[in-house]
Amino acid sequence: MEPSVFSVIGCQHGHIASFIEKMLGMGHRCAGIFEEDGEDRGLAVTLSDRFGIPLLDAIDDALAEDVSVVGCAAVNSRKIDVAELCEARGKHIMLDKPAVTNRAGLERLRGVVGRGRIEVGMLLTQRFHAGVYTLKSLIGEGALGRLVSLDMRKPHRLNAGDRPDWFFDHARSGGIIQDLLVHDLDLLRWLTGSEIADMQGYMAKRILPEHPGFYDAAALNARLADGTLAQLYADWHTPARSWTWGDGRIFAVGTAGSAELRLQGDPWGAREPMLLLSSDVEALHPVPLRRPPVSLYADFMNRLRGGAPVLSGEDVLLASAAAVDADERAARIERA
Repeated sequence: MEPSVFSVIGCQHGHIASFIEKMLGMGHRCAGIFEEDGEDRGLAVTLSDRFGIPLLDAIDDALAEDVSVVGCAAVNSRKIDVAELCEARGKHIMLDKPAVTNRAGLERLRGVVGRGRIEVGMLLTQRFHAGVYTLKSLIGEGALGRLVSLDMRKPHRLNAGDRPDWFFDHARSGGIIQDLLVHDLDLLRWLTGSEIADMQGYMAKRILPEHPGFYDAAALNARLADGTLAQLYADWHTPARSWTWGDGRIFAVGTAGSAELRLQGDPWGAREPMLLLSSDVEALHPVPLRRPPVSLYADFMNRLRGGAPVLSGEDVLLASAAAVDADERAARIERA
């Protein structure tokens, strides 16, 4: 693929550093970073210095004729505005997650994806994680028998003092389900090849009374159309002295075996992803991880030239829809 020119509009989360780094690593050129007036420019300045790319004074410079792809890590509630602007200018867009924060934004995203004028990507990185890819391969090969259930845990460290004010505002951030569990809602579809048929859950608040709309834990129960059951959990309670920012795990149970994926490895051993498998014919043992055939960013760029994607615009839309649905349905629990 010929090198492309890309830009960044909105630089409010460190995830965008990966987009810049990987795009430059694939030989593409960055026209620069634009940050809206009134937003914190600290990260934009840091990344400009780190990668030697310019800070742009006008949004039109980030949408110049030679720019074909825009990366966006704006305040979550503003991302859909950037996506629609990119559609109007004919620029493909890679969004940090979540892409939208409410039902109105979801319908606008549905319009952008449905019209098909541009490709819409999102940083749903888990599909391209070696451990998750290996687990999907094992499920597809029947190593677990017929899949019975999936249990996904996604604890995170909060570092509240380092977070911007908008992060604690549900209307602007989307909240814990849309911010964190959108990954897992996407994986439910990908790992099972089935659609989410039913879902219910809770969001709990135990900290930060000064931010009444901020919930710090969430639990969802889901049923896939093929009958697979799923339990998803996320929180902002990983201790400050924890060995990792979040000890994420995935448990898969089948009729002939079970697997545990330790996404961050083991605190007493290797700090690399570990996939443990036991079955009716094999005792518990680690499984060598398989390298995904393509990265998230290469997959997106392949999509621009008509290749069959691992993650499509429709996948982005359906993951976003599941997260909005779950957020709307979740009962709110507040305890002092």
